Amino acid sequence: MFLSKKATTKVGVFYDGNFLLHTSNYYNYIHPQKRRLSIGGIHRFLRNYISSFDQINESFCQIVEAHYFRGRLNAAEASQRGNQLYNDRVFDDILMSEGVQTHYLPLRNLFGRKEERGVDVWLSLEAYELSIVRDLDIVVLVASDTDYVPLVRKLIGRGVRVFLMSWEFEYTNEDGNRIVTRTSHDLINVATVTLPMHSIIEEAFAAKDPEINSMFVSEGRNVPAPTKKERSDILSLKNGYGFIRYPNNNLFFHYQNVIGDFTDLKVGDTVEFTIDKNSEGQDIAKCVMKVDSAASDLDEFDGWDSDTILKDINKR
Repeated sequence: MFLSKKATTKVGVFYDGNFLLHTSNYYNYIHPQKRRLSIGGIHRFLRNYISSFDQINESFCQIVEAHYFRGRLNAAEASQRGNQLYNDRVFDDILMSEGVQTHYLPLRNLFGRKEERGVDVWLSLEAYELSIVRDLDIVVLVASDTDYVPLVRKLIGRGVRVFLMSWEFEYTNEDGNRIVTRTSHDLINVATVTLPMHSIIEEAFAAKDPEINSMFVSEGRNVPAPTKKERSDILSLKNGYGFIRYPNNNLFFHYQNVIGDFTDLKVGDTVEFTIDKNSEGQDIAKCVMKVDSAASDLDEFDGWDSDTILKDINKR
């Protein structure tokens, strides 16, 4: 094992936000755990792991830099996507409370799709510069792309060890498509130490290790988004699913997310719904309900208190 000769082992953690979101969504929506990864829990795990690896007291292993990089919708576009602005702010609050500095670039339109551009370059530049300025001993990389291989080689070349947090998992989504997530083998091969987090987490669950719970957000700390109902019309219907007309990207919905009978819906029907995320972080419609006459009546009393509305409807 490597024995640090410094008073403190200085660690920098760098998150590829899109990879972290995809992985967290997997645990929240697909995995039996049904909870998101905790940023604070990841940091505590890293300090414990590195101090044990280096055979030093945990108090001498400190995360002195933590940075999160991701492409993001602008405010105008996010405001058209249900609770997106609220969810972004909640996660910013979490990152801020854990001392993580955020770095966002605007998503770019590419053939009608929103794409990240330049995030990996920005992460690499920041990680390399801070390894020099802050004299980091270890850089922890939470990423999966081969694009980070040159960064890892550069860091190791100047004597910085790179610990890679990797995940591998697969599942079948609502459309029956097989989704596979793999960390680049080229990236795994050049890292100083690779932490196969999928295996580490599963082994801890199998051993009923209570410490693994700290890796996930506790139920009490899951901040629910305010329930905001949207309204639009059905654009198309297929065998067991459909799409609702909505700005920028039309919203997918599954028959299991319909309140009532899916077969009663017709193209052009007005529906109310909430917006949620699927396991890939894409917006989808849930709690889809056809707007009936009673629901239309509620619109006439916008701004009234609920008791007044119900009393007036009951008189009709």
